[in-house]
Amino acid sequence: MTTEPHSFPRRHARTQRFTLGAPRSFTVAPDGSRVVFLRSGSGTDRAISLWVLDTEEGGERVAADPRALLGGASEDLSPEERARRERSREGGAGIVGYATDTAVELASFALSGRLFAAELRAGTARELPAPGPVIDPRPSPDGRHVAYVAQGALRVVGAEGEGDRALAEPESENVSYGLAEFIAAEEMGRSRGFWWAPESDRLLMARVDDTPVRRWWIADPAHPEREPQRVPYPAAGTGNAEVRLFVIGLDGLRTEVAWDRARYPYLAHVHWSAAGAPLLLVQARDQRSQLILAVDPDTGATRMVHADEDRTWLDLFPGVPCWSPSGQLVRIADEGGARVLAVGERPLTGAQLHVRAVLDVSAHDVLVSASAGAEAAGEAETGQVHVYRVNELGVERVSQEPGVHAAVRAGDVTVLVSATLNRPGSRVQVLRDGKPTRTVPSYAEDPGMSPRVTLTEGGARRVPCAVLMPRDYDGDTPLPVLMDPYGGPHGQRVVAAHNAHLTSQWFADQGFAVVVADGRGTPGRSPAWEKAIHHDFTLSLDDQVDALEDLAKRHPLDLSRVAIRGWSYGGWLAGLAVLRRPDVFHAGIAGAPVTDWSLYDTHYTERYLGTPAEHPQSYAKSSLVTAEGLSSPAEPHRPLMIVHGLADDNVVVAHALRLSSALLAAGRPHEVLPLSGVTHITPQEQVAENLLLLQVDFLKRSLGITTA
Repeated sequence: MTTEPHSFPRRHARTQRFTLGAPRSFTVAPDGSRVVFLRSGSGTDRAISLWVLDTEEGGERVAADPRALLGGASEDLSPEERARRERSREGGAGIVGYATDTAVELASFALSGRLFAAELRAGTARELPAPGPVIDPRPSPDGRHVAYVAQGALRVVGAEGEGDRALAEPESENVSYGLAEFIAAEEMGRSRGFWWAPESDRLLMARVDDTPVRRWWIADPAHPEREPQRVPYPAAGTGNAEVRLFVIGLDGLRTEVAWDRARYPYLAHVHWSAAGAPLLLVQARDQRSQLILAVDPDTGATRMVHADEDRTWLDLFPGVPCWSPSGQLVRIADEGGARVLAVGERPLTGAQLHVRAVLDVSAHDVLVSASAGAEAAGEAETGQVHVYRVNELGVERVSQEPGVHAAVRAGDVTVLVSATLNRPGSRVQVLRDGKPTRTVPSYAEDPGMSPRVTLTEGGARRVPCAVLMPRDYDGDTPLPVLMDPYGGPHGQRVVAAHNAHLTSQWFADQGFAVVVADGRGTPGRSPAWEKAIHHDFTLSLDDQVDALEDLAKRHPLDLSRVAIRGWSYGGWLAGLAVLRRPDVFHAGIAGAPVTDWSLYDTHYTERYLGTPAEHPQSYAKSSLVTAEGLSSPAEPHRPLMIVHGLADDNVVVAHALRLSSALLAAGRPHEVLPLSGVTHITPQEQVAENLLLLQVDFLKRSLGITTA
């Protein structure tokens, strides 16, 4: 299939959703003199460089250019590095991540499996001799050493390249040191497996043994000459990797950290700062209880600092737990029906804020990301996320304009990243003492369109919604409807940000009224809202229907022609919609759908549904492939397109194949679109482009829409 060279689908794919060229991954020096960040050279350049901004003079310089460092050679990524990038949904190339010492004078990074260090004041970079492939290099706080992982061993080398040695080497092929296991990286937000001591004399190191994890085989049928990839995959109800933690000195002497791993097997978070002893957050497998533990690094003994219990589940939050500079515990908790920030044992926020993450902790305040709480939220706040300063005196909002904001801070310098509905991309401002002093320019391409979006609420539960109409719409003619949700945990789609709605707007311009609805289970409103789906994912579908029917009272929606599309959880939701509610939905596109939740991973699935053995009905009700999953009136059978990447190691293609087999056995027509070599993301330009075009073609055929 071909198209004009500058169509939106092609530009959307080529620019990686218009993210290439945008600055990201900011680090602020403690003295506020420098801001370090990543950015590629243009909106179509995948090779990301390391940059330094002088906050006093305002000048920028490249600290490390991947093309220069590799001498023009192409990148060679190890399977381990590819897996890490898949877990973080990283589609870029070049320097995709880095770490610095405490002073932000030395940065280290891996490039094509080789180890590099950059002097950030001088703006020079050099390669350090190291056995590869190198993964996740991190300088010591004093900048004298760099620790990294290679071939499952945790190693350390001097910052000038001297004295490279292994601190811990794997005892078998199933053991690794210093890396995060699959579910930590995929579900817990923990992408690393070692942490330097503030004094730079030792490290905390995770040991992962995935022997208990069931092995699966990921093959590419388009290339039968290639061996299948053997991957450990911890499916719901099956064995997890065994994770232990050690304190290890630069001489290789180690002391194991002791806690009740049988009761609390999940190592969810580690924090080690000069403000106190190392902190661990460990969770029970059912995620209804967890402990915050302080570690004695000399003996490995732990003491309980705080314990949490919840009858549904306990969520994990970025940036916590941690110590404040005065040694108080900082955490986020669900208390009194709200998600609050607590310092010590005292909540500093209440129902007015729904706290999402801790961004920085200083002696004077805590910088947090939050949305309006359930009691304070209204339609005017739909989709907004702001940055706030919180202390015992109260709450102050740092970000002002309506939109979605994030921040990084050190000392009196804050980097504020702001996306709004009326401006493409994100604007990056450098604030000093709260006042803008600099901006970090973006080289991202302008999408060339502005979404015609209305943020609103729908249904009795006030489901947050975005409604998009064609940009040339006359305002009167009822339009066929395309529901375009994610609709599940961790996936807020209704946001007050321009670029988040570009693909939905493109579908709208093909002649649809597009509706995006964030029902129960999605983040951003209240703990009760997020936890309503406990043991029953199908509530997500109920909210899509309720929102749609209510919006039709206020918008010209043709409810006789309603389709739904989605990816991952949204793909499952699309499949569920046409199978369970053919009275409402007339066609669906299920992209990488989780059709059988017993095939998805432990930490995610068991949090919501429990284990398959203990809660079989929860799995059956939420499945697309059981008899209950396929139960609906015999007629009509609605058209369904199933799309799946054959190389997906997160939602494996077995999900799509089992659904197709069940549909075939039930006599239900459907289409299957296999994507050879594609994982859970579709970075390949032509594949991503044509996938959008094929979806539009399917929707128009299925809904009987003729193209003039």
